[in-house]
Amino acid sequence: MKITFFTHSTCLLEIEKIYLLVDPFFSENPIFKKNTSLLNDMIFQFHKVDYILITHAHYDHVCDVEFFARKLNSIIISNYEISNFFEKKGLKTYGINYGSFISFPFGKLKYVWAVHSSVFDDGTYGGNPGGFLLHTKRGNIYISGDTSLTKEMSFIPTFGKLKVSILPIGGIYTMDIEEAIIASNLLQCNKILGVHYDTFESIKIDKKQAIKKFSENGKELFLLRMGESIRI
Repeated sequence: MKITFFTHSTCLLEIEKIYLLVDPFFSENPIFKKNTSLLNDMIFQFHKVDYILITHAHYDHVCDVEFFARKLNSIIISNYEISNFFEKKGLKTYGINYGSFISFPFGKLKYVWAVHSSVFDDGTYGGNPGGFLLHTKRGNIYISGDTSLTKEMSFIPTFGKLKVSILPIGGIYTMDIEEAIIASNLLQCNKILGVHYDTFESIKIDKKQAIKKFSENGKELFLLRMGESIRI
């Protein structure tokens, strides 16, 4: 299983030659607004995206969903409200909600709790924010989405041991570094891919200090460069 980080909370998961794009944020991203050639390099390297996972409706997680879904004929997986929003645009969707695992060709997927908010830029209600618990033959991944620290994270390991957790660490709108360490303890997971940091001035972090703090707590924090991957 391969996870490639692009920017903010945008990741691409490759599982048995099936590609899942999480929360695509390129065209409105301040990083790319300053460098359109870099933007083109990024978005046109995607030749296959089978599924798009959306955690919630904020623009920094959905602004490029329609572009990729139309270009690559992807299936959008999100909560009922977000799925319905994109279905009305003529896109293929699979609406879910907090509940059981659902089987897909890449494995089993469960929509799980997140403590945040969720609304589209036009004011349309985006339903309850969430994360994804993904169980595959290659191992299990937790994608928290934007969230604060929540006790419900302690339930995640009861479904199966995690290989890696993808957690926000920038603070202000989500957990910060210290809270993400507590979350990793609740999750019983020692490998963390940090996301949702440095994109905006308000969520800048000291990356060396963050890695050190996780290490001091027996955890490995991955802070990947744009386009860099890990295999688990």
